[in-house]
Amino acid sequence: MSKEVARDSWGSRSQFILAAVGSAVGLGNAWRFPGLASKHGGGAFLLVYLVAMVVIGIPFLMMEIAIGRKMRRGVPGAFRAIKKKSEPVGWFAVSNAFVIAVYYAVVFAWVIMMAFACFKFANITGDTATASGIWLDMIKTTGTTSGYDVISSPVFACLLLAWILIYFCIRNGTGTVGKVVKYTVFLPIICLVILAGKGLTMPGAFEGIQKFFVPDFSSLSDPTLWVDAIGQVFYSLSIMMAIMVAYGSFLDEKSNIASDAMIIAFSDFFISVLSGIVLFTTMSGTGQLGNMTESGIGTAFIVYPQSIVLLTNSGIFNSMFAFVFYFCLCTLAIDSAFSIIEGVSTAISDKFHLETKKTTLRICIIAGILSIWFTTGAGLAWLDIVDHWCNFYSLILVGILEAIVVGWFFKPKKVLKEVNKNTRSFKMPAWWFVISIKIVAPLSLLGLFIWTLVDHIRNGFLYGKADGYSWASNIIGGWLILVLCMFSGFVVKAIEKKLMKKGFEPDDDQWEDDDPS
Repeated sequence: MSKEVARDSWGSRSQFILAAVGSAVGLGNAWRFPGLASKHGGGAFLLVYLVAMVVIGIPFLMMEIAIGRKMRRGVPGAFRAIKKKSEPVGWFAVSNAFVIAVYYAVVFAWVIMMAFACFKFANITGDTATASGIWLDMIKTTGTTSGYDVISSPVFACLLLAWILIYFCIRNGTGTVGKVVKYTVFLPIICLVILAGKGLTMPGAFEGIQKFFVPDFSSLSDPTLWVDAIGQVFYSLSIMMAIMVAYGSFLDEKSNIASDAMIIAFSDFFISVLSGIVLFTTMSGTGQLGNMTESGIGTAFIVYPQSIVLLTNSGIFNSMFAFVFYFCLCTLAIDSAFSIIEGVSTAISDKFHLETKKTTLRICIIAGILSIWFTTGAGLAWLDIVDHWCNFYSLILVGILEAIVVGWFFKPKKVLKEVNKNTRSFKMPAWWFVISIKIVAPLSLLGLFIWTLVDHIRNGFLYGKADGYSWASNIIGGWLILVLCMFSGFVVKAIEKKLMKKGFEPDDDQWEDDDPS
């Protein structure tokens, strides 16, 4: 066994729950969830999403938190303890999370920029054409993968602010995270309630509510509905991204994982539904309901500004509404952003026995420099490409591998025992947990992966063909990053071997049952 090292811990149960909810509830809840609901007939998507969350998402969430608490390590170290050869699976998750952090910070910067630009809505009441161009003009996008010689100054400035905020939120680990989430988790809920109240009082709001909640059961025969719903569950709960294992590693031994995970999952679902009410009623009230798209970015930065200028005849009120809306998105974005970095930092500092604060700073600096790429004229196209591969290939592959490691090369009942360790009233049933981890999760994710790959083949192996994305951009921003993430664990292994020659001693912890009987 390796020597025990001092480790951060959550100050209270509520801090952990708020931090986990803050990580799970992000921009995907605010715009991608309603967009997919609109695409798939509203209530039909809600129904399938809820089923997927209960059957697959909750067991996976419990699994990651329990593994983290048991081993008190980031995801690579935790999986190494389960089965030594599975450590690369953890590094796959960490490296993919790092890539997501790089471009997610830019989306965060866009949201900050739009909050600062709220005054632009004051003088364009009713002018939807100008409203739809506010964001596009500010980011100076070419709409293609060329245009690296142009950098948007507003985006660059907001990106710098975004990274400063991310670092200061996690600079002292759970100490600062616990303080930050007291405000950043509740602020967006308050903002969303205010916006929902406004949306529900608008003419035509009932039509929006009806579209959002009333199922179109004919949509259930569409396989893409199931693919999108399952995918959204995994993206939304922040699993397979090194986050929940890291957060679990800071948990007290007396924590109740079974009940806490249920609170986290259903809080995430509640806020997704609340976000859907906001968007559907506002879009319907301004006559934009038919313009909603599955693209969160398109809805948030192009379609929604069109709705804002149609809200009232008062430019001042519209600009105030714009600020509240984008400020709400800022508070949603920051928790997810710093939680991703926390997962990466925890994994690296655990592996190489580094000081966490310095490691976090270095990661923020490196990721910040790399994210400048997305502030160029070509940034939007590159972000679209990288995001597609990270979410539709890397993230899914990580999930498949995690399920196989725990479900087939380990004993899921051992993990379940950790989940139910301190339960009082609610215990996670074995039939629910084991069947999900061992069979349902890997098969559903494999189906999701195959479906995405088939769609890719149908498009001639070229993502974004209709948008003019080149083969080179697909290879560099897609396949190359995917391969680098997949093999990152073997790179870490090579570094470890070199350090061992200089006296470095890697952790050799193993999963040990508290009560072998």
